[in-house]
This record gives sequence, C-alpha cells and structure tokens, in this order.
Amino acid sequence: MSRLNKELSLLQGVGLLTTSLLGTGIFIVPAVAASIAGQASLWAWLILIVLVLPIAFTFAQLGKNFPHAGGAPHLIGRAFGARMERATAFLFLAVMPVGLPAALNIASGFWHGLFALSNAQVLAIQLGTLGLMWLLGQRPARASGVVQTLIAVIIIATVASFWWLGDLPSPEQPLLPRQHLALANIPAALAVMFWCFVGIEAFAHMGEEFKNPRRDFPLALLIGVLLAGLVYWACSVAVLRFSAFGSEQANGSSMPHIIALLMGEKAKWLAAVVGYLACFASINIYVQGFARLLWSLADEGKLPTTLARRNRHGVPAGALLMVVVICCLCTLLAWWQHLSISELICYANGNFVVVYLLSMAAGCKLLNGIWRWVGAVSALLCLLTLLVLGWQMFYALGALVLFLVITVIRDWRKRQLQLQHT
Repeated sequence: MSRLNKELSLLQGVGLLTTSLLGTGIFIVPAVAASIAGQASLWAWLILIVLVLPIAFTFAQLGKNFPHAGGAPHLIGRAFGARMERATAFLFLAVMPVGLPAALNIASGFWHGLFALSNAQVLAIQLGTLGLMWLLGQRPARASGVVQTLIAVIIIATVASFWWLGDLPSPEQPLLPRQHLALANIPAALAVMFWCFVGIEAFAHMGEEFKNPRRDFPLALLIGVLLAGLVYWACSVAVLRFSAFGSEQANGSSMPHIIALLMGEKAKWLAAVVGYLACFASINIYVQGFARLLWSLADEGKLPTTLARRNRHGVPAGALLMVVVICCLCTLLAWWQHLSISELICYANGNFVVVYLLSMAAGCKLLNGIWRWVGAVSALLCLLTLLVLGWQMFYALGALVLFLVITVIRDWRKRQLQLQHT
C-alpha cells in the first residue's frame, strides 16, 4: 500500500522527467559537445541515447516492481542491506552542497542578459527560487507535475521554433553528417553529455505517487528519456547550423544567440524566461526528490520522526523544509566562497554516476531473466563512465566510504549499548 497520495498520471510523469533531464543542460551542453566533437556530436547524441536506454530500462523495471519514495537508496538497500541504503542516501544528499548551487547559478545567470545585477541581487534570485520551490512543494505532487509539464512544452516549442524559423533541416546542415567527422573526440563529448541524463535517479523517488505505478512509471521514464534525447539532438542541429558554439562565453549564450538571430534582439527576454523555467524545473524535481528520501527514511524510523510529518495535502512538509533550509545554507556558502559552476558540477557528477552504478548493481540482484542481464550491461556502462571522470570521482567515492564508516561505527555503538543493558 502506498504511503503517499497516488496522484501522478502518465502525462505528468513524462513532464516531470523530461524537464528534469533537459533542465540546465539544454542551454549549454549541445554547444559544449559541438565545441568538442563538431559535426560528430550529432552521432554522439544517438550513441548516448542507446547507452542510456539500458539504464532507463533497469530503473523502469525496478520502479515498476518496487515503487518507493526512498528511490535509488531504497532499491540499493533491498539488494545490499540497510548500511548501503543509509550510505547511499547520504551520498545522494551530498549532491546538495555542490550540485544545487551550480544549477541555481546557471538559473540566475539568465537574468544577467536583461538586467545589470549585483552579487547580492543574484543571491536574492537564488534564494527566492528555493522559496518558490518550497511553496510549490506544499501542494500535492500533481501540482509540480502540471507546472513541469507546461515548462516541458515551452522548452520543446522553443527548440521547434529554431527548426521552423531557421528552415531546418537544410542542405548546409546534414542531420547525420558523414564527412569530416572528428570521431576520436566522441568519447570526450560523451563524458560531458552524460550530465544531460542525470535525473533518472531523482525521478525514482516519485514512483510511489503514480496512480498506476506498474503501468505508468516505466512508460513515463522511457518516454521521457527518448523525448529528452530527441530534443537535445534537435537543439544540437540548430547549434551547429548557426555556429552558436566555440568559446566558453559562446557556449554559455548559445540559446540566446540563436533566439536573437531568428527572432530579433528584443526576444532575448524569451531566452531568459525559458532558461530560468528549465532550470527551475530541473532543480525542483531534485528538491522534491530529496524531501521524499528524507521523509521515507524518517517514516521507517531511520531518521528523526519529526521529518516524517506530512501536511494536509499529504506531502512531506517537514522533510521539504529541511531540504530547502540546507539548500539555502549551501547556496550561501557557495556564494561566499565564489565557487565556479564548473567546479561545482565536476564534484556533483561523480556522485550521480556512483548512485547509478550501485542502482544498476541492485538491478542485477533484484531483477530476473533478461532484465538481470540488462542491469549488468548498465552497471558496466556506469563503471566505464566513472573511470572516464578520473580524479573527479574521488569526491563521491570518498563520501561513500566516509558514510559507510560512520554507519559501521554507529551500528557498533548501538550493539555495545544493547550488550550493556543486557
């Protein structure tokens, strides 16, 4: 029996995941990939979709058979025990100090194109964004689903307008070029592009709130992955056609550049609004996912029961408030230390890959038949991705080891206390 209200439909689920996957990536990653691999980046997107599909299928089967607000840590705990569940949960939460400030920085950056903002005003926008997410999170899950479905439609319509106004496809820009391809640069491009499909693990926390999780959760996941991949590929075609890539500055402003080129300078406000909404959607699903993870652990007695409180709409209000407060503190710290977006993303990337790797390993143990083999292939792909990250993976691996050591010490002390009482 579900512990949370079952309110999400298939369409709302697709909207939640699509906006999570597009998020901040749609505005910078296609340009970065084009800078690395040129025309070959169009093939790289298709390769990445094929590589991600086994991971999506594994998450779909796990969510279908074990829908739970605990998401990936719960699945890992079912496979490898309570210690791994707690350690993975804190590893997942360890993304907050690095990943969310980076996303908030990108979100607030879209307003620089319209207004001359001071550092204090940028901070105010970031904290105000978290406040809006807290308010939205007080409503039932379907409210976030409706809002993010509308944002997904706006993003897709914006990319579609590039094709319509830019007369794409065109003879000057093949959809799948076959000549002068920098094939050797595809692996480096894939390492960057993997960031675009981070969000599947956060979506797993919403499985318990689907009206029909066995049918709609896997469908929403697979449709969302394919739709997001298609939008990324279509956006990359436009980026290459209009040469909206190159330097770091050009990559960061690729979307506003294309909009200004096709619709005029006055349309820059559209780039700011669409960019901010996409970032809002991407961050929101993580905030809501983190809240459900804390609530699930508290509801099962693994964290203080105060975090298990739900409001009159049945959403985990206490856990959500805790997540938003932590996010605000992390945002303030990143602002104070002047940490760059690239530094923050590098640290966060390793955490996601390790969570994916452990989730796929859980799929090997929990699933049967062909899905067990799909999980094994997915685990291998995640391991290869982790190795590609190099030294960046040590933040995640170090955090995982630290949390495991803390868990072991905590369990040992608990046993000692029990022995003393007996």
